Amino acid sequence: MGFDTFGDRPILNIGQSQIREPLVIPSILTEGVKVVEIVIEAIQPLGYSDTALFAIRLALDEALANAIRHGNQSDESKTVEIDYSIDDQQVKISITDQGPGFHPSEIPDPTLDENLERPCGRGVMLMRAYMTEVFFNESGNCVTMIKRKDCKLPHVPQD
Repeated sequence: MGFDTFGDRPILNIGQSQIREPLVIPSILTEGVKVVEIVIEAIQPLGYSDTALFAIRLALDEALANAIRHGNQSDESKTVEIDYSIDDQQVKISITDQGPGFHPSEIPDPTLDENLERPCGRGVMLMRAYMTEVFFNESGNCVTMIKRKDCKLPHVPQD
């Protein structure tokens, strides 16, 4: 057990990590669906529960859709890079788009009455609820998500 880095943060390295080659896809939603399947297939042999697999699938799907639609504005000439590593204790996924980025703190709370009809903010809220950790780089064009095998669902961060 030791520390490694993922994005710009130190991360506790619990198990024997299987780092995969980064995946790079064009900004097409169907390509994102393929990435989700590749990552889930890599995780399944490690004994993660069905609820953990659901959580990872949901968060990854949301993050990819955000990178493609919002980050790259569905511009097929722009790419999305997916870095991930898995082991028997945790899954780490980083998604980087070529967009200008955003400030997560500026996303309106989708649970407030005035935002219930608005279609923004739910993806990030779901990622934070179902993953153990979610953080963005300074420019806001890269999200890193960590799911620990022993994390109960949903994970509700304390403010």
